[in-house]
Amino acid sequence: MGRSWALVFIGAFIEVFWVIGLKHSDSLLLWIATIIGIGVSFLFAVLACLKLPVGTVYAVFTGLGTTGTVLVEMFVFGEPFQALKIGLILLLLTGVLGLKIVTKEPHKKGVA
Repeated sequence: MGRSWALVFIGAFIEVFWVIGLKHSDSLLLWIATIIGIGVSFLFAVLACLKLPVGTVYAVFTGLGTTGTVLVEMFVFGEPFQALKIGLILLLLTGVLGLKIVTKEPHKKGVA
């Protein structure tokens, strides 16, 4: 199950870049990289869904992607810092972490 969670986290990390690419791409090469990023990040999410519940994967994937995108926009691209944004990101991360903690590995038939 650790490999599946790694796929979720890597996919969410890649998601941050393609979401930012949607706003900042200004050349064909950057658009191609953005499209490849979309495909790869969703491929990782789909692969994680083979072992983990779909709802949990989607919530963690989008939650981490959203958090990363907001933080990169603030720290790299000069988006205004707001305490309320940080508080809401922490609330979102608490929910994401909670989902990861309560998600159990499915039992396989015939395995003790």
